[in-house]
Amino acid sequence: MNASSASETRAATVKLLIDGQFVESRTHQWRDVVNPATQEVLARVPFATPEEVNAAVASAKEAFKTWRKAAIGVRARIFLKYQQLIREHMGELAALLTAEQGKTLPDAEGDVFRGLEVVEHAANIGTLQLGEWANNVASGVDTYSLLQPLGVCAGITPFNFPAMIPLWMFPMAIATGNTFVLKPSEQDPMVTMRLCELALEAGIPPGVLNVVHGGAEVVNALCDHADIQAISFVGSTRVGTHVYHRASLAGKRVQCMMGAKNHAIVMPDAHKEQSLNALAGAAFGAAGQRCMAVSVAVLVGRAREWLPELVAKAKQLKVSAGVEKGADLGPLISRAAHERVLGLIGRGVQEGAKLALDGRKPTVPGYPDGNFVGPTILADVKPGMSVYQEEIFGPVLCVMQTDDLDEAIALINANPNGNGVAIFTQSGAAARKFQEDIDVGQVGINVPIPVPVPLFSFTGSRASKLGDLGPYGKQVVLFYTQTKTVTARWFDDNATAQSMNTTIRL
Repeated sequence: MNASSASETRAATVKLLIDGQFVESRTHQWRDVVNPATQEVLARVPFATPEEVNAAVASAKEAFKTWRKAAIGVRARIFLKYQQLIREHMGELAALLTAEQGKTLPDAEGDVFRGLEVVEHAANIGTLQLGEWANNVASGVDTYSLLQPLGVCAGITPFNFPAMIPLWMFPMAIATGNTFVLKPSEQDPMVTMRLCELALEAGIPPGVLNVVHGGAEVVNALCDHADIQAISFVGSTRVGTHVYHRASLAGKRVQCMMGAKNHAIVMPDAHKEQSLNALAGAAFGAAGQRCMAVSVAVLVGRAREWLPELVAKAKQLKVSAGVEKGADLGPLISRAAHERVLGLIGRGVQEGAKLALDGRKPTVPGYPDGNFVGPTILADVKPGMSVYQEEIFGPVLCVMQTDDLDEAIALINANPNGNGVAIFTQSGAAARKFQEDIDVGQVGINVPIPVPVPLFSFTGSRASKLGDLGPYGKQVVLFYTQTKTVTARWFDDNATAQSMNTTIRL
């Protein structure tokens, strides 16, 4: 965990954000932020001390006293300004993201843009946070509800979307009147911190947004802290399950979006060219490091004959550093991720899968030290195999076969995860049956990665999600607010006095 003395002398340090100031951590624990294509040390990130975590939460708690009463227009204008700043700095943000995470520049821009959509949604907070009113529920009595902020909220974000996921979290929490403590991934925090700089420039007041860095100790400190009211998490199932149970026991409101094993059914009547192109992009784009990546293709009936053409399309994809023109997929985030993916491919072959396309040793000119794995296709995969049971999180597509749609649906519903699923077909009847019978949160019909726009909410299910409410859309307004119901009666000065025992007759 500790950085080498050489990296300490040449790499910049990532700062904490506490009470509106970017400050140097006093910690003795640091981690290198490494370019996954070159192994160059880009920066050093601190693992915040308990005192620093407490200071960030205390700052948020104090800021909440005034921010909770900020006018709707004030909050909306900040996020209108913020979305403008993100657009103006899109190229800079994408380049920074590519350097530390490895995505191609187009993928990096997409990462930022999908977060930007939620920022735009936050600017509409005036209509999203409306309560309800009922006039004359009894004679002269009205009842109405208010959606009021909770207090200090926290977010824990993963490495694979270091722009989008933070932008899913703190804009909506802050727009609804809360204050926020963010813990980005320690593997690629630089683009997140630049987004926070822009957020302050847009007008977010001191203490309303705070950032601490670290690993398990910081995560646990946020889960346990008595002054934090709600926690949002996106990441692995192992960590998410821990966060959910620990924070729930501490009395917090929690949402955890976790692991996945996303299937795509290809029916024999599907448009072949479009379907195969969609599969290749969804399976191998972003080096497969998406919680919504298609990791299993289920070829139904005669569609199983399309495997050679799918392999041919995958072979055409260019593996290179994200900054290189024409790159389709870049490196994996770390050496550890690289070794894990290679190990799972090997286990898949040992357990009987057929290696239809081997991407374990791609040639990437100019980048001999990169964490590269090329597109890999494992055919004849069976449900009991490791490559099917585990989330690989790399550019590996498992191919399975069924005789009909019913068998494909049963296969998918038997998988414990329920993040995303897709079907490729030209039959309306098949599509409708699929959307009715499939037990998965996000369904795509001829759409391989069905992540909803912010008007709707991200809706993973089963082992892919813990908590009732999603991370954006209408659901997240409910997550970050509490409902207060008021029943009111006003008396005219000339009204006849009533007995103290008079009751309201409904």
